[in-house]
Formats: sequence, structure tokens, C-alpha cells
Amino acid sequence: MGGDKNRERLGGVFPPIPTPFVNDEVAYDKLAENIGRWNGTLIKGYVVLGSNGEFPYLTADEKTRIIETVVEAAKPAGKVIIAGVSSESARGTIVQAKQAAKLGADFAMALTPNYYKSKMTHDALVAYYTAVADASPIPVLVYSMPAYAGITIQPQTIAKLSEHPNIAGMKDSGGVLPLTGAYIEKSAPDFCVIAGSASFLYPGIAVGCKGGILALANVLPEECCRLYDLAMKGKREEAQELQLKLLEPNKAVTAGYGIAGLKYAMELKGYFGGDVRLPLLPVEEDAKRDIEKIFKGF
Repeated sequence: MGGDKNRERLGGVFPPIPTPFVNDEVAYDKLAENIGRWNGTLIKGYVVLGSNGEFPYLTADEKTRIIETVVEAAKPAGKVIIAGVSSESARGTIVQAKQAAKLGADFAMALTPNYYKSKMTHDALVAYYTAVADASPIPVLVYSMPAYAGITIQPQTIAKLSEHPNIAGMKDSGGVLPLTGAYIEKSAPDFCVIAGSASFLYPGIAVGCKGGILALANVLPEECCRLYDLAMKGKREEAQELQLKLLEPNKAVTAGYGIAGLKYAMELKGYFGGDVRLPLLPVEEDAKRDIEKIFKGF
């Protein structure tokens, strides 16, 4: 029963929302305005305090107020809230998961601990996520982001974690389709693997992903939701065409120009992007021209 509910709540498109800064201060009013506009689309909900939210650069008080702002703006529209609760220790992650639950989040998403990379073995990751899931008042999502964390979770680790009743699924940002397929094949039937990029949403769904957490959905939510819908309905040719069309804009707001580029693209589409927080740097003028050209047709 819990698995059915998780699949229902995680089946859809979620933008991992950026944190808007103005003069190095969080612009909470602009964040609420963005949520209000996204609420009018078919996105399923929001990931708050993920990588695009610049979570490592936020204070505990800022994290609390950001979740409060998103919950207040999104809950009346029936949106599902996934809160990033990542910390290097299980103890720290549990504290954040309990706080996120108290503030109204529906799921807690935790990145693989990565400071002591060589020690993050199968046993260590199983122990970490099991401890977090045992203590979290809300279901937990494993967050796999090899490009940032430098750790690739093995399928046998996901197979073990998927047996835990309070671990609902994982965000897979690796983009290696055979590995994604192995996660799905070896995990429990009610475990939800979520594609972590618009670059492989269609093929991800084809092998069994239940939804997508997509940076591009911050800029092009309608197009991302349409791709999800086409893929889920098995409309292969239309899905393939749209998937290919979204590859270049997706690259621009992820690996290409990063969070600063994502925020600038949001500005082009009428959202508030704002500044990034040091040590991240703003997007350069040449990059702005390139981003403008890429998004001109959307």
C-alpha cells in the first residue's frame, strides 16, 4: 500500500528549484513568486535544497525558512515537496529530515556522503541510509550524483536499501542507462527510481523510471511535463522527437553553464533567477548570448 502511494506521489516531473539570491541574501519573496508561477503548470512538485538550490552554501536558518516558504506557496496547489536533507553524518541528516518533516515536506532526499570517499563502501552506505530511514518521520530518497559526490552507488546497494519500508526510491543523476536499468531490475517492485536529468528522461522511463527530477523543468516545465506524458503513454516517435529537441537546452543549464546559466535561462522565461552565492561565479556575457540563442525557439 505504501509503495502504491509513493509511486503515485513520485510519478511526475519535479524541478530541483534554485535558491534566488540578491546581494548574497536569500530572496524569499522571489522564491514564492516562482513557486506561484510553477504551480500553474503540470509539474508534480518541487525538490528544495538540492544541488541546484546551492544547499552546501546555506545556513541552517536559511534552509528552514526556504522550506517554509516553498511549503506555504506550494501546498495549497497540491504539490509534493521533496526536501534535501544531506549531511555528511547520519546524525546530521536525521536532524534535517526531522526538521523537514516538521515543516511539511513529504519526502527527505539525502545525497551519498562523500568526504571520506574510499570508506563509502556498500556496508557503509547501507548503514547510513538505514539509520536515516529508521529515524525519519517521512519517506527517504537516496540521491545519487556521481558528478558532484564522486561516488557511484552499486546496484546491490540499492537492492538492499529498496527492502526498507521507509526508503521510497532514488534520484539517479548518473545518466548511465545500463546502470539505471540495473537499479530498477534489482530493486523491490515498489521502489521508485527517478531520472535525474531531462537528458535521459524518455529512455529512463522506457526502462522503468517512475518520474523525473529535472533542472530543465525550472525553465521549460511545460515541455518537460509533455515529454513525461508522451513517454508514459508510449508515444515513441513524439517522445523521441521532443527528447532530442531538449538535449541542447538541458546541457546549457546543467553541465554547460551550471547553476548560474540555469538562473539566467530562468530570467529569459520570466522567472526570477537571481545571483549565485560565492564561490560560484555569475555567467559571463558570451555565455549569456549562447543561452539566449539556445532558448530562442522555446
